[in-house]
Amino acid sequence: MVPVIPHSAAVGRAGRGPGLPAHNGPVAPVNFGPGVALVVVDLQNDFADPRGSLYVAGAESVVGAVGELVDRALAAGSPVLYTQDWHPPHTPHFAPDGGIWPVHCVAGTWGAELVPSLAVVGPVVRKGTGGEDGYSGFSVRDVSTGEVVATELDRLLREAGVEAVVVCGLALDYCVKETALDAARLGYRVAVPLHATRAVELHPGDGDRALEALQSAGASLS
Repeated sequence: MVPVIPHSAAVGRAGRGPGLPAHNGPVAPVNFGPGVALVVVDLQNDFADPRGSLYVAGAESVVGAVGELVDRALAAGSPVLYTQDWHPPHTPHFAPDGGIWPVHCVAGTWGAELVPSLAVVGPVVRKGTGGEDGYSGFSVRDVSTGEVVATELDRLLREAGVEAVVVCGLALDYCVKETALDAARLGYRVAVPLHATRAVELHPGDGDRALEALQSAGASLS
């Protein structure tokens, strides 16, 4: 049985595909093997299914691309880990309670479930369980106090001997970006395969700004 670990304490551009910003930097291959983990970020119904409350345009292609990456990682002996938004019904994160997002990924609902076609073959780290902002898979932030608390993700990766991570999933300009940036801050080598993510673009240009932040942090984009 795959363990589930709770946290305790669409605007597209023509010619790029929906939600996929321009990238003119060097193309780096994604290589799996010893010391390299695949981190699948928030591939959940509310983000990846057109019926979801916070659907990311073009997410259907991400689901297939992530599935291929999972297969490649397993074939190379790389661990695969997952993050999952798991919110209470009311949180300052949500627009009805003063936040910026529609209600999404409420614990125990269809929208919060990982997409049914995704092979779940490793630990699932749940975030935002207490109403915190949980953009990064590595940490959550209390909206009221600003306190940042670590999730289990860093510990799980270090216990597995991981030195590099491949980060994919949804959405590029929020949870994928913040997970990748935190990974870089924690000393991991980071790669983000752009065919396996899309941007939600709450504000036009968010996807491009995410790429700039990732490149500045030293992440390899492919």
